[in-house]
Amino acid sequence: MSQLNKRKPWRMLSLGMAALLAISVLAACTKQADENKVKDEPKDNSKVVVTYKGGTITENEFNQEISMMKFLYPEYEAALASDQVREQIVKQEVVYKLLAAKADDKAKEEGAKQGNEQLEQYKKSVGEDKFKTFLSDQKLTEQGVKDYFTRVMTVINSETNKVTDDQLKQEFEKNKDQFTTATVRHVLINFEDPKTKKQRTKEATLKLAKEVKAKLDGGADFATIAKKYSEDPGSASNGGLYENASVAQWVPAFKEAAETQPINKIGEPVETEYGYHVIKVESRNEPTFDKLKDNEKAALKNKLAGESIQNFTENDLTKLDLKINLPKAPATQEKSGATSGAGSTTTPSGTTSGTGDSKAGTAKDGAANEGK
Repeated sequence: MSQLNKRKPWRMLSLGMAALLAISVLAACTKQADENKVKDEPKDNSKVVVTYKGGTITENEFNQEISMMKFLYPEYEAALASDQVREQIVKQEVVYKLLAAKADDKAKEEGAKQGNEQLEQYKKSVGEDKFKTFLSDQKLTEQGVKDYFTRVMTVINSETNKVTDDQLKQEFEKNKDQFTTATVRHVLINFEDPKTKKQRTKEATLKLAKEVKAKLDGGADFATIAKKYSEDPGSASNGGLYENASVAQWVPAFKEAAETQPINKIGEPVETEYGYHVIKVESRNEPTFDKLKDNEKAALKNKLAGESIQNFTENDLTKLDLKINLPKAPATQEKSGATSGAGSTTTPSGTTSGTGDSKAGTAKDGAANEGK
């Protein structure tokens, strides 16, 4: 893997939306007030552990939320004993109950459809028998899991549906570099000799890079020179080539060169934390908003929706007279042989990369971010 790749460009990832909407996984309680089934459920007489303007959360509801987290993310069970994490979870429960209640009919319809899709994909990923075992282990029901997914997706749809074209355009202008791609060739001379493992001085490294540039300026073939001299393990064998790559993934100095160097000109050596790079930009594509693909616009919309949910959590909860009195986490018990499948399977939503609708790719990956 190339040393240049310091971060993944979110615009290329459906799972990038999971980071942007990580908040969504610590979501609402798993009981949905569906008029057709409420009358068949036993009355919840447990202690109220959260009060806020507009509602309450009982101890049973909170414990069911914790069970849902264990069901989906058994690898984070230890974190769920943390008072800080438990308080964060119940805050998100409040947020999603409130936002789901405010959602319009369109968002609710979309949420119900996608919630069912997530449930079916999850069941398929772990298998019917294991799914039933996992439910039994955490004392959950299939309907409860479906309601959980439905509420999460209802809120996400509600927030993304509110994003306007003007907001999308403004967000695009702020993040243009996330959409810029370039084809570049480069030769890297490291500050450490990869053969001897001895450190080179900055002056010695720059001298070697200038010698490479001189050969290229003299007409030597770039691919041949890169294969012979480049010390970047991610591209040397390919003639130093990175083709149609997102510039956002590269370290700052290399990224700037990819964005600004004249096309097909050999640039002066560029210093990064790894060494000196001799770079040639062969092509560069800077798309305009009207040329964005549907999945790229969806990624922008999801980013804005995630920020909206985050802002509600950080700013509006303080106005709701929120009072929290959670029970202490029970002592950790020895695990039985059976564990939930989500920790070693695909996300409940499955893979959404390359589609215009990346809303559904949030559930599992976000919890990992929140649970740390």
